[in-house]
Amino acid sequence: MKNSGVKKRKKIQTKLMLYVWVCVIPLTFLLVFALIRMVDYYRKYDRLVRNITSANVYNMRFKESMDETMYRIITGSANWTNPEEKLMDEDPKTLIKNASLHFQELRDNTTEENVEADLNQLIKLLGILDERVDDILKNVEEGGHYDENMEMLDFNIRTLTSLIQEDIQVYIRDEAGNMEMLRREVASSLINTTRILVLLLVVIIIVIFILSRRLSKSITEPITELVDMTEKFAGGDFSVEYHIESHDEMEVLANSFNSMVKEIETLINDIHREQENAREAELRLLQEQINPHFLYNTLDAIIWMTEAGENQDAIRMIQELSSFFRISLSKGKSEISIRSEMEHVKSYLEIQHYRYRDIMDYDIEFDDRILDCTIQKLTLQPIVENALYHGVKNKRGVGHIKVIGEEAGKDIIFKVIDDGIGMTEEKLSEVRSLIKGEGKPQGKDGFGMANVEKRLKIHYGSYYGLSVESEYMKGTVVTVKIPRTE
Repeated sequence: MKNSGVKKRKKIQTKLMLYVWVCVIPLTFLLVFALIRMVDYYRKYDRLVRNITSANVYNMRFKESMDETMYRIITGSANWTNPEEKLMDEDPKTLIKNASLHFQELRDNTTEENVEADLNQLIKLLGILDERVDDILKNVEEGGHYDENMEMLDFNIRTLTSLIQEDIQVYIRDEAGNMEMLRREVASSLINTTRILVLLLVVIIIVIFILSRRLSKSITEPITELVDMTEKFAGGDFSVEYHIESHDEMEVLANSFNSMVKEIETLINDIHREQENAREAELRLLQEQINPHFLYNTLDAIIWMTEAGENQDAIRMIQELSSFFRISLSKGKSEISIRSEMEHVKSYLEIQHYRYRDIMDYDIEFDDRILDCTIQKLTLQPIVENALYHGVKNKRGVGHIKVIGEEAGKDIIFKVIDDGIGMTEEKLSEVRSLIKGEGKPQGKDGFGMANVEKRLKIHYGSYYGLSVESEYMKGTVVTVKIPRTE
């Protein structure tokens, strides 16, 4: 049942996450698509810029460098025939080779037919230029042929470099045209993406509006109905019953509420049917636990939580209240396990912690070896209640209650420790007398502990019962001693 409840409590969160993903996923896809397109356009643009920049370098320098180098070779100032004095930057073959490799690389990476044609023409002219350069270099190495070489320089080399320069400019112009086409494509894509984004945002806003109305209705309406039922119940109508099949936290809350109402109704009916007898102290103590102020204050706190949207806290508080009364009843049994008694104290302290969270904190430390032993029910809760209302609440600032359970040989010792206002020597003497049955309680002060002492003495013998130690402005320690029974 516990695992089933955990699964149910995840339902509203699952709905919320589903609604979030309905909105997030389309936007994510659109963002990823836009980023991919942007990166693709950037790569194309970067490639075009690099191509134009590198080609422009050849456009400005290649013809001048080639013509000047060939002229210096023909006139002999470049020392072409003397390897030892020949300069590395005056090698026309290297210039042509580097240019051919560069334009071949540009051709291999392009996808545009006009640019590919421009580059093929450039590479072809560079090949022809390479052949003409070979003719001149051969003549230079043979010696003589000066006039022939100068004529070849004017009519072959300079003509070819001019044509190459013109083709480079044609290539640059075509690439610039491709860049303009890319710009237009980017602008068009941006407009289309913006339209799609606006349309998608409109759709998402509509979907969010519809889903939020459905979600709000599925949560607020059941809470409102449950609040109405709670108000009737707080007014004393124990016939109220709330049913909902939402398969989420609200169904858990409704089931807990119905269980609580039935258990409280059963408890109250049992109390009304009981007559005063030898167990009068226990029955009066049980009535203390279901006094209207405690119950109504707790239900009022649940109502405030639901109205404030703190549904999870309201569920937990109802569950703690249900556990509190379930253990109080214990199917009519007078003895329960120490584990159940611990849970009963924990439920009480947790409920009070919701109400007094600014002034009260608590700890519960029980030895695992004693949890399956038995104890008279409602032994510790009255002592804890006394520590809260007569100790912690009368102290300025935050108070702390600590409940300890441990073995002590063949016995079991419980201690309820608080750092509240404590008691003066006179007040401590009055409380000890009251516990021994030698005094009369002032209102409800000490009544619960006196009844616990009486029941423990009757059930376990005079050796067992309560002891109280207290110091004014420092706190109080109440010790409970019972035999170990399983």
